[in-house]
Amino acid sequence: MTTEQEVFLRAFHASHPAVTARAMSRGRAADGRSSYAILRDRMAGRDRVLDLACGDGLLLELLAEAGEGQGSGGRGRELAGLDLSAEELALARRRPGVGRADLRVGRAQQLPFQDGQFDGCVSHMALMLMSDAEQVAAELARVLEPGGVLAAVLGGGPGGDEAYERFLRLARPLFDAAPAAKRIPLLGDRRLRSREGFDEVFGPAGFGLAEWETVAIDLTGSPEQVWETVSGIYDLGLFGAGATAELRARFEAESATTALPDGRIPCAMRVHIATVRRG
Repeated sequence: MTTEQEVFLRAFHASHPAVTARAMSRGRAADGRSSYAILRDRMAGRDRVLDLACGDGLLLELLAEAGEGQGSGGRGRELAGLDLSAEELALARRRPGVGRADLRVGRAQQLPFQDGQFDGCVSHMALMLMSDAEQVAAELARVLEPGGVLAAVLGGGPGGDEAYERFLRLARPLFDAAPAAKRIPLLGDRRLRSREGFDEVFGPAGFGLAEWETVAIDLTGSPEQVWETVSGIYDLGLFGAGATAELRARFEAESATTALPDGRIPCAMRVHIATVRRG
């Protein structure tokens, strides 16, 4: 059954396709990798990979590039992607190497795939937004073969920089004063933002204990780039152009005081990377 949260997410991504990739793709961890590349590398040696909540297909493209020559007969990885948004999947189909992937509109709580179909699954900034987390875990256990690996990037909040904190400080009064019709539904399960909570959800489904890593992603960029990053949150999507423009003007005016000599604005966020194996 489609939930209120899923109705909201589907509508948001129909209006803002590729919003996550635009916000996150240029970010880099200390080792030079993006959060997408980190998940790609967690799938080394995996030939049948599902991207859960694949969005516009950026991670699928990276997986296809890395998997060339792998798989049965050297034909490359067998890839599949699932997302609530048909608009996101339309963008994914245009990416190099993703046209061969099995892309489907669907829900994580009812995966349209066979038992044991995959030996790997990735999910970027999505698991913590999903309702009925235990059912999601059960479905992932079903479609992963024994020994299959799930690797997920989960939101971890501001990365100790001023840009995200500044944005939230300026935006919070707007969110708090919003009428009920302009407030988003509560999204996801808070347990999936901590190692203990993750294990609480995925352990009973048959997964081992999570390998857990917290990484700072540097998103420093031009004022335009940083605004696009911080403003990609779901709450802002329900507000009109006037309110958003006023918030942006205030944010950029304050951010100018922290600009680097080249004009870029320091910005960072934390992500958690959880990796678990199906027992």
